Amino acid sequence: MPTPPVTVRYTGINHVAMATRDMDATIRFWRDLLGMRLIAGMGRPGQRQYFLAVSGRDMVTFFEWDGVEPLPEKDHGYPVRGPFGFDHVSFGVESAEDLCRLKARIDAAGFWVSEIIDHGFLHSIYAFDPNGIPIEFSWEVPEVDLRRAPALKDRRPGTVALEGPDPVPGHWPEPGKPPPDDCFAYPGDGADEFGPGTPPAGSRRG
Repeated sequence: MPTPPVTVRYTGINHVAMATRDMDATIRFWRDLLGMRLIAGMGRPGQRQYFLAVSGRDMVTFFEWDGVEPLPEKDHGYPVRGPFGFDHVSFGVESAEDLCRLKARIDAAGFWVSEIIDHGFLHSIYAFDPNGIPIEFSWEVPEVDLRRAPALKDRRPGTVALEGPDPVPGHWPEPGKPPPDDCFAYPGDGADEFGPGTPPAGSRRG
């Protein structure tokens, strides 16, 4: 009998990473217009990385690369052909009033923003940031709790989707206990700047 899959306790989306060639314009939009706090920055001109907090757990991050060009405009969810990996990112808001206020704020700043769209379980607005990145803001309709009662409304779902919402054991090999080296955290960008024992910005080690 297959063993049940190991339970991984996810906490949300830690961060979504995107790219810009103009970090100043990007910060102006995401921090000053959308109201997300700028909580970390590292690197140097042309190779910076900055993090903005969406919530108590979720972040967006931008790499600054000199050769990046703004994305060609493509409507959210519109089909394309050829290699493709990212369509848009959606940020949750707490209330329908928040969604309405955000729509008015984006519109007043001169950026295109859609009407509020009713998706049944979500109400959403759609916009683009200064880099051409398609973004969505969504309010979850309280009366339709899909986490509590998942629903598959696809008219012709595939066989794997029909197996249900919960992980199905037996389709992947069990890895066994990982060797200690696999669980060691090797230093990467930010380890020296933000690791335990790092002094606050502007201070000096005594």
